[in-house]
Amino acid sequence: MAIRLVAMDLDDTLLRDNWTISPRVVKAIQKAQAQGVKMTIATGRMPISTRPYAEQLGLDVPVITYHGAMIQQVLSGEILFRRVIPSSLAAEIVQDVADRGLYAQVYLKDRVITPQVNEWSREYARIASVHIEEADLSILLSQELEGVEKILLMAEETELDQLAPLLGQRYGEKVHITKSKPCFLEMTDCTVNKGVALAALAKQFGIAQEEVMAIGDSFNDLEMIKYAGVGVAMGNARQEIKEQADIVTTTNEEDGVAEAIERYVLDRIL
Repeated sequence: MAIRLVAMDLDDTLLRDNWTISPRVVKAIQKAQAQGVKMTIATGRMPISTRPYAEQLGLDVPVITYHGAMIQQVLSGEILFRRVIPSSLAAEIVQDVADRGLYAQVYLKDRVITPQVNEWSREYARIASVHIEEADLSILLSQELEGVEKILLMAEETELDQLAPLLGQRYGEKVHITKSKPCFLEMTDCTVNKGVALAALAKQFGIAQEEVMAIGDSFNDLEMIKYAGVGVAMGNARQEIKEQADIVTTTNEEDGVAEAIERYVLDRIL
């Protein structure tokens, strides 16, 4: 069966290590779109950090951000779906991790906020090309009636790997906990992930599960890779991700997204 919808992770998947998209990848995506295949991005990034890439590719469908906590139209900025961590719960988690001496950022639509900018936040701002605000999170969360899309903890991987089970025991029924990079531990509302969002998008377009391809490299991509009819792991993905995928393509530095689209999408369009 032909692929009609392709979802691509951004970092270490669609993007090369210098955070650009290769000409070959751009060409493959635009050729697939010209032949009627719907292409989208599914990322843990915030919308403002995702939009320039979506615009570069000329994507004409909603994009999935915050690991599925928000689905938004690229050009208009219209929010089609939004699910937040309630403010009271977010405040509890932020205080908990602060007591453990860990750094946290919270995300509120297109804002990213932290108590104090440090080397972790400066590196994040460089990667994502965003401005990071400083604010007292306890005050901010007491004023924000709805909640936040995401909480991000940044620390050394060994420290996060020790912390994740502890947070899972305490908050696992309330938030979804995942890793997007070795030093990034991320939390969203428990009902959302990239797989849930991709399934909703496919349903909106009347596209069957087996007609969906998902391409990613990290733990936050697992749900969509397992949901898709064709789940693709990048050549640079962790072994745990490759083992769950139907196909392993080449690395992000070797145009792995283009390789997958050319072989399993364009070659199969009649």
